Amino acid sequence: MSEERVDAVVVGAGVVGLAVGRSLARRGLETLVLEREAAIGTGISSRNSEVIHAGLYYPHGSLKARLCVQGREQLYAYCDAHGIAHRRCGKLVVATAPEQLAALAQLAEQARGNGVRDLRMLDAAAAQAMEPALRCEAALLSPSSGIVDSHGLMLALRGDLERAGGAVALRSAVRALRCDADGHQIDVGGDEPIALRARCVVNAAGLRAPALASTMRGLGARHVPQARFSKGSYFALAGRAPFSRLVYPLPQDAWLGVHLTLDLGGQARFGPDAQWLDVASADAIDYGVDPARADAFYADVRRYWPGLADGALQPAYSGVRPKIHGPGEPAPDFSVQGPHEHGVAGLVNLFGIESPGLTSCLALADEVVSRLGV
Repeated sequence: MSEERVDAVVVGAGVVGLAVGRSLARRGLETLVLEREAAIGTGISSRNSEVIHAGLYYPHGSLKARLCVQGREQLYAYCDAHGIAHRRCGKLVVATAPEQLAALAQLAEQARGNGVRDLRMLDAAAAQAMEPALRCEAALLSPSSGIVDSHGLMLALRGDLERAGGAVALRSAVRALRCDADGHQIDVGGDEPIALRARCVVNAAGLRAPALASTMRGLGARHVPQARFSKGSYFALAGRAPFSRLVYPLPQDAWLGVHLTLDLGGQARFGPDAQWLDVASADAIDYGVDPARADAFYADVRRYWPGLADGALQPAYSGVRPKIHGPGEPAPDFSVQGPHEHGVAGLVNLFGIESPGLTSCLALADEVVSRLGV
């Protein structure tokens, strides 16, 4: 097997991997993004709510808080500059019972501490004047929340990467990776197996990031978290929704609850729910949507939209969150492990990059480049 040399290899061509590859290539590094599937962004990046988050939910001082607020503005500017379909439609986070009012006020205070400056607290009458079909005790309006065409975003990132001299290699699964004094050797499978030698490697493999890290010779096992998987199913609304904004219940730890999102055509979908999976690897995940899960959706949605009709929800799709904690445990921050954390020069591992990973993709790329020192 012949060996080829490049400056940087990114493993995973989802939205974060493509954003990282773009940033590296634009800094003059010969960059190759490796993707095991036959197309870009077929995993987490194409199985989510496509929401641009404002930065409400994350503990002050966390990477999630900082990168979401920073990344939100970067993402809106990038979409404007590249003609990517998006809409700053706004979001209402609703308290549906009097006992939730204190938690809603606490969420607003946390968001302001994160640098979200445009929030408005609404009483029930003001919220219902905006969205007449809504039922709530109060709501927090986030005008900076929005939606984006995630596939259009990934195509634009790939285009920037390639114009800067980088490349994406599809059907190119990493079989082995060894870290040594001369950089990193990556054995790549596929139709034509090759060996690569790279100065920098970024593990942006999403659901498979811990599994990939566990095979890296030269990386201590203590730096590799256990991979866990939380499935979220979505149901689509038959007919047009009577809402022009996103509607979210109060969050429950890392789960934001069964919320109402809109696509760019105005079609509504609800989800995701949260279902911990007992599977050994990402290869064993079943992405099918069980129609019976709709029963719980009706109950959750009717707390803020009593007018949801029986039989109006149809199974749509599901996604899986790349968790690095288990059920009942506090949700951790993004894990961006660079040389300072694990001692391996030229290596960054990205673990637990779930929401707000899409919103934060450009800011995450900047963070990775900073950790690599390039």
